[in-house]
Amino acid sequence: MSLLDALKLKKAKDKEMGEEISPIIPQQIYESGVLELQDVIAPSAMQINSNFIRLGDKVARTIFVMSYPRFLASNWFSPIINLDKIFDISIFIHPIDTSTVLRQLQKKVAEVQSQIHMREEKGLVRDPILDTAYQDLEMLRDQLQQAQEKLFSVGLYITLYSNNLEGLNEIESEIRSILESKLVYVKPALFQQKEAIESVFPFGTDKIEVHSRLNSSPLSSIFPFVSFDLSSDSGILYGINRHNNSLVLFDRFSLENYNSVIFAKSGSGKSYTTKLQILRTLMFDTEVIVIDPEREYGYLAEAVDGRYFDISLSSKHHINPFDLPPVGEDESPSDVLRSNIITLVGLFRLMLGGLTPEEDSIMDKAITETYAARDITPEADFSNIPPPTLSDLELVLAGMEGGESLAQRLSKYTKGTWSGFLNQPSNVDINKKLVVFSVRDMEDELRPVAMYIITHFIWNTVRKNIRKRLLVIDEAWWMMKSKDTASFLFGIAKRCRKYYLGLATITQNVNDFLSSPYGLPIITNSSMQLLLKQSPASIDMVQKTFNLTEEEKFLLLESDVGEGIFFAGMKHVAIKVLASYTEDQIITSDPAQLLAIKKSKEEFEQSNE
Repeated sequence: MSLLDALKLKKAKDKEMGEEISPIIPQQIYESGVLELQDVIAPSAMQINSNFIRLGDKVARTIFVMSYPRFLASNWFSPIINLDKIFDISIFIHPIDTSTVLRQLQKKVAEVQSQIHMREEKGLVRDPILDTAYQDLEMLRDQLQQAQEKLFSVGLYITLYSNNLEGLNEIESEIRSILESKLVYVKPALFQQKEAIESVFPFGTDKIEVHSRLNSSPLSSIFPFVSFDLSSDSGILYGINRHNNSLVLFDRFSLENYNSVIFAKSGSGKSYTTKLQILRTLMFDTEVIVIDPEREYGYLAEAVDGRYFDISLSSKHHINPFDLPPVGEDESPSDVLRSNIITLVGLFRLMLGGLTPEEDSIMDKAITETYAARDITPEADFSNIPPPTLSDLELVLAGMEGGESLAQRLSKYTKGTWSGFLNQPSNVDINKKLVVFSVRDMEDELRPVAMYIITHFIWNTVRKNIRKRLLVIDEAWWMMKSKDTASFLFGIAKRCRKYYLGLATITQNVNDFLSSPYGLPIITNSSMQLLLKQSPASIDMVQKTFNLTEEEKFLLLESDVGEGIFFAGMKHVAIKVLASYTEDQIITSDPAQLLAIKKSKEEFEQSNE
């Protein structure tokens, strides 16, 4: 039966009963079935209890501040504002007429003074509480009289939300402990939860009127618009704080270590962000070295007069893995040689697809003999001796018992298609402010090997001359695929601070990075982390690794390009990366912009001809 039929039937029955019949207005029938906005946003049901309210599938509880200490420090309320919980805060401030207050204070001062005199007449020891109260009243009265302060009646209410009652109790306990540590005491609005939640809702009505009297100075300390700030006096601009639009200025070299990690999905702006950081870091007399797997830093290197090395099998640039770093003042030649031999064993384990324990021992011995053939021994001064090459190692292996198979497997790197890259003396010089090693044209099978060798070469150079440097490894998950390369990268992360080097690892394959046993230790050895937009497939692992709240998790899922969460030490803020027009033209990775820039450059060159 339709609504109209039901109304007609009711009309007929009312007529039979002799009741007054109200006319049926079609407009009323229409309005009764219209779905309005309040019907959409209103909870399905509401249950009011003595100390909480159930709103649909949520529970809420309103608490109020009932007592303040004698002094309130600045920003004492900021730990509550920045708490990663869901709650609403309402602050009611009612000014009190100064003349009325002065009359009340005069009466109160007389009462306190009278009590002090009575104790003196009785010969009692003075009461410090009364003395303090008398001083405070006199000071407040003077400030009110001189218009330096005003008095207000203040109500502070907080409504907490949770999915269940247990969670609600936990949130209340956490907030209560934070406030009570500052001698601020709260209570739930017992049997007034309905009136209390209406007071917190944006209606502007104070229905419970639980007020405390505060003068201007302590009242200003409740200012609610505060957030964690990452602005410092030095460093580069990383972005804008999305919470309060302040500048996120930070100097990585002021932290306990200078390392950083950037996690982001493809297309979220990680390379753009990294190039922007590099460009700004170069302004502070810092050398930057980049391992570029996708040839994205070439234009940047050209713009700042840097060096760009294209590492491939047909490249004219070569790096000899047998190069040795100079012996430092606090090191011995034997330690330097031993460390390099261990690194080379790891490299050959990667190049040859793994080594058995017997082959590992043979390789260790062969490398030692290869160095010894060039008079490079733990007791010798090998600073000016040319290092051996892969061909020298192949000859030694071929003459060793059990080394014939290793020599055959190594031959493709000395005589085969892969010989052009490794079996040559080093001819790479990194004496510029920005140096980029591109491995885009290296075969995928050799890319981890190339990144390992380049990183090892950079590490030796860094140890030779200690200067302020930043090493950027883009798509670091390539190095995390092998235990040896991951272990070597972790070793650099632990030791680079000693050589004034910051390590910046960037990856889009978060799962591959964290699945390595060295992934999490590299993160924990990085004082700075930047999380940009994440994919749903990896967000749970990221949330667990960085201990993110549900709100921060959804923030990373819904972020735009260049937006995310920036961690520095114990603080973190929501950040948006912004670049100037000139910076954007230098660092952009947008193919459309790159084509436009290339076209403009060609037109400029043609016009000059």
